[in-house]
Amino acid sequence: MNHLSKKLCIVLVSAMVAFAGCTKKPKRPAPSDTVLGQGGAQSGLNVGGPESLGDASATGLAQREGVIEDENTIRGLLQPVYFDYDKSAIKEGERAKLQDAKAYLEKNPQYRLLLEGRCDWRGTAEYNMGLGDRRANAAKKYLQTLGVAPAKLETISKGDLEAKENGSDDEMAKDRRVDVVVLKK
Repeated sequence: MNHLSKKLCIVLVSAMVAFAGCTKKPKRPAPSDTVLGQGGAQSGLNVGGPESLGDASATGLAQREGVIEDENTIRGLLQPVYFDYDKSAIKEGERAKLQDAKAYLEKNPQYRLLLEGRCDWRGTAEYNMGLGDRRANAAKKYLQTLGVAPAKLETISKGDLEAKENGSDDEMAKDRRVDVVVLKK
């Protein structure tokens, strides 16, 4: 083999190795398949009206319309904070929701809050994880300016993991949020 053929082989092998590392974005699990999915396997409870309390009252787990409570968390009690597309600044109209969260903590000092930053499906997984993190931390910072102790707040980014792919504008707007979850432990 001559020198030019060796260089061509090296270039081809390098290209094959480089392209072999490029993969498609992984398929997202359905929210009901995830541990902390929207009403999925996290508590085993289907939220309904007061008539559906049944076994939940016997186990000490409470249910209210739109609220899911288990031994560790309360989801849906405090309203989510929504964001504009590709933004992490808290809109003036959304600040009252965080003020309500602060008031809830004042009335229930034994609890803490988990701020889950979320994004719509557009963008790379890495970018959306970062944006979700910025959104959760913006909510945390705002709560701290209201006087909430940092030890009462945790943040996590869910990115676009539970977002509706190829959703309508309204569905995507609902995915751009920070969920405010009450931590009981």
